[in-house]
Amino acid sequence: MSAVTIRNIPPETHRALKARAKRHARSTEAEIRAILEDAVLPKKGEKGPGTLLQEFGKKWGELRFERDTSPARMVKFE
Repeated sequence: MSAVTIRNIPPETHRALKARAKRHARSTEAEIRAILEDAVLPKKGEKGPGTLLQEFGKKWGELRFERDTSPARMVKFE
């Protein structure tokens, strides 16, 4: 299992994490793991981004876009 070190967490954030962990009856470290998992893993029954892209590709096939080859124009800020 990997380990991650997070530096320079503001004291108020650390206090909030500890309080949240206490509400959920787990350690601060377990609470942080739960927060991270909830943020990045798909929910049960929910499809992840890779699956969604794969389904999109199957439905629409390869999308081709014509590239704009005209020269860039200078932007004027007034």
